[in-house]
Amino acid sequence: MKLAVSGTYSSGKTRTVMALSHYTGMPRTLAKAIREIMPHALPGKTLAEVTPAEFLQLMMRRHIGRAVHEALLGDDFLSDGSSLQEWLYGLARVKHGMNPNATAHLEPQAAVPTSAEMAFFAEVVEQFGQAFKQHVKETYTAFVHLRHELPITDDGHRPMNEAFRTTIDEMLLVTLDELAVPVHVVGGSFPERLDRIVEIFELPTVMGREEAIELANQDYAQLDLRLETERAKAVAA
Repeated sequence: MKLAVSGTYSSGKTRTVMALSHYTGMPRTLAKAIREIMPHALPGKTLAEVTPAEFLQLMMRRHIGRAVHEALLGDDFLSDGSSLQEWLYGLARVKHGMNPNATAHLEPQAAVPTSAEMAFFAEVVEQFGQAFKQHVKETYTAFVHLRHELPITDDGHRPMNEAFRTTIDEMLLVTLDELAVPVHVVGGSFPERLDRIVEIFELPTVMGREEAIELANQDYAQLDLRLETERAKAVAA
């Protein structure tokens, strides 16, 4: 089974996939996150500073990283998100602007002025979407979509824009419905989420749930959550 855990940023995907991997014994994908890619792709820049053209580069790099790691894992794995994430993070910027932090004060229905550059960006993102959706349709057995119910983690990297995040959440569900990939929406506490996912897919378990959660917490604590600019300084040194 190729199972993707879907949701917006700050929905708990990464820790959920870590815990599920320990709990069930299924391997998980380890593709690089955007903050890991940026010091090499766009040294010295933060995500809030990237141009439309630069964001397209990040989308492409992230998609390729996912596809390569998925291919290496074969027919059974857990995926932390999918390439729909990269596509919709771009598509939502067409509505909310390249720096969603700068438009967080606007009403959700307020329109962001569209320049010629952004109009072309929208066209390219739409074409990327055709390829990314085909990849998702042909790759995953099913999706678990984590409910949009946790607060955004203010780490200096993620956009602090609730309307932007809601846009992505809604588009994820609409797209999964369009692709006719089986999707199960899961919410509740962290243990409840794990139990529900195991129950839905009748996954075997190889250890106790609490032990799996503790191991996931240890894994998460080892993540390098430095900002992309701090990583760039380390790379340069």
